[in-house]
Order: sequence, then C-alpha cells, then structure tokens
Amino acid sequence: MTTPPPAMIFGCGYLGTVVANMLLAQGRTVYALTRSRTAELKAIGIAPIVGDVLDRESLKPLADLPTPGLVVYCVGYDRRAGRSMYEVYTDGVANASTCGMAPNAWVYISSTSIYGQTDGSQVDEESPTQPLEESGRILLAAECNLWANQPSATVLRFAGIYGPGRVLRREALLRGDPLTIDPDKHLNLIHVEDGARVILAAEHGTAPRGETFNICDDTPSSRRAIYTETARLLHAPPANFLPPSNRTAEADRRISNAKAKRVLGWAPRYPSYREGLAASLS
Repeated sequence: MTTPPPAMIFGCGYLGTVVANMLLAQGRTVYALTRSRTAELKAIGIAPIVGDVLDRESLKPLADLPTPGLVVYCVGYDRRAGRSMYEVYTDGVANASTCGMAPNAWVYISSTSIYGQTDGSQVDEESPTQPLEESGRILLAAECNLWANQPSATVLRFAGIYGPGRVLRREALLRGDPLTIDPDKHLNLIHVEDGARVILAAEHGTAPRGETFNICDDTPSSRRAIYTETARLLHAPPANFLPPSNRTAEADRRISNAKAKRVLGWAPRYPSYREGLAASLS
C-alpha cells in the first residue's frame, strides 16, 4: 500500500486546522509552520516546524522535508506580531513560495475582497479586480507575488469564513447592539468545513494548475437575512440596524462559485447560511 504524501500548511489557524484534521484522517503526515504553537499542534497530531514567513533563514529547513503532495498557504494577519499587513501577505508569500519546496499542488488562500463592485452585481473570476479597501489591494499584490514564483499554483479567493466558534456578529447580537451597517447589501460566506474540502479538491482534481477560483456558498444573501437568522438561532433579541454615518462607497457583490463547482467537482455541503449557521450553532 502506497504511503500518501505529506502536506505542509503555512498558517494553521481556524481554516488551516480544519484542513490539517482532514489530512490527518487520511493517514497523512501534516507539517505546519508556527512561531510558537508547537505543543498545541503536536497535541492534535501535526508536526510543527518553528519559523516565520517573514524570516527567510527560518524557512530553509523546509527544503529538506519529504516532498509534499500539498502546500497550503493560509496565513492570517496577526496585529500582535508587530509587522504590517503588507509585509505579512506580500513578503510572506514571496518567501514561502521560494523556499525550495516542490509540491504536486500549491494552494494559496486569497479573498473575494480583491473585487470592488458596489452595485450588487454577480462577480466571477473574470470580473475586474479593483479593491475598495487597502486590505484587498494588499491581497491582490500578494497574488501577483505568488504567480511570479509559483505560476502553477491554485488561488482560492474565499468569501467570509464562518463555522463553529466563529459566527459573525455573535456577541453584538447577543447583547442586542444595533449593527451599524447597510442591511440590504450582500454578504458572501463559506462554511469552514466546505472551505477545507475545496482545498483538498484542488489538490486531487484534474483541473489545470495555475487557475483562480472563487470559493463561497450557493446563496449570497442580504445582511438583514443573515443576521436576522443568526439572532433567531442564538435566541438573541431581533437584529436591528443603524445606517452607517460614513457614506463612502461600500462593497456589494454576489460572488459566483460556478467555476469551482464545474472545474473542481466540489459543491458546498452547506449551500446557504441557513444550513451553515444551524450546524455551527447546534
């Protein structure tokens, strides 16, 4: 029986840990880069490697690991690290993508915030990328750094990730605080389990490398609908909204996942916020 190839995860946080657990369940060795969480990662069966994506010297040992079948880059921004978001995303992915690993699949987790539509229109992978916010511009620059070093990498642009332990506006809704947002603009979401499953699909699918995919559920919905249902499931006061005082343009788009479903053979187990929230709060 052939031993499955190991996997390497940069950024074993909320999403990365779910991915790691799925890989471990397949009997695979999972390595993860961490600055300090060695004991925590070992406790769940992950092999920690101490290092920092902003420290090129600390990444040199990665080239000596057994050749991974999958590398996943899902590093999040940690304000406590004392480095800028630009450094973490653009320099970090540049360092990781040139550290000497040659996996079968290089999967980079980006964000749908790189799109800047404000009219509620449907957005696919061919839509213009003109981010409204600095974070979106940084992520777009990080994608460019990745393509320069790993042209066959797969980029997954994730919508807002939620799931057990991470439900949007939970504490504010439980307190009955008004939400200072436009409730009729759209939210695009993906349950963390579905996000992890699509990463594995990107490794094993027959899709050509070097592609970009939008990752979200099937049902972009209004904030009003999502937060009303969240409040109901939490047995909290009904969601109420205040118009934002800032009148600058705000993102409003409906992300399409059609390409990921068609090319990767993936479909979300939680096709809308209704199923996903119920599972997350059960």
